[in-house]
Amino acid sequence: MGWIGESIDSIKSIQIRQLLTQAVSLGMIVTSALIIWKALMCITGSESPVVVVLSGSMEPGFKRGDILFLHMSKDPIRAGEIVVFNVDGREIPIVHRVIKVHERQDTGEVDVLTKGDNNYGDDRLLYAQGQLWLQRHHIMGRAVGFLPYVGWVTIIMTEKPIIKYILIGALGLLVITSKD
Repeated sequence: MGWIGESIDSIKSIQIRQLLTQAVSLGMIVTSALIIWKALMCITGSESPVVVVLSGSMEPGFKRGDILFLHMSKDPIRAGEIVVFNVDGREIPIVHRVIKVHERQDTGEVDVLTKGDNNYGDDRLLYAQGQLWLQRHHIMGRAVGFLPYVGWVTIIMTEKPIIKYILIGALGLLVITSKD
């Protein structure tokens, strides 16, 4: 019985070590992703350096599912630039083109008016009630590049949560059953 008991204890200790190793590896992956995200925020000057286009309002330039890379510099925003902005009272940022720029003579601050390329009118109906212009604090960044279609993964997982749960379950099962 001594040999069998020792074997069982040995197997248990190996399984505990594997579990701890996998947990530490997962923690390092999550931590690395957060560090990369924060570094991108610092480099780009944008609170969200990467966004997914969620609607067809910017077609044909950007299609639903495209990923945009953002940068926010101190340079004044100009008409024709594509910006991503937040509106007070809305959670999801909007990707549209600046169509008008209004510079205040007293402060030198620039207000902007936006419009989706595929929309008929400007975005004033999307802004907060009574708001006619976007100020700099509404702008998250300017689009400086894009990857077509890659954002569909995010859209599918948002619109069909069951797929997200199946994917997470499959990845968890893969981690649990993998051998070193």
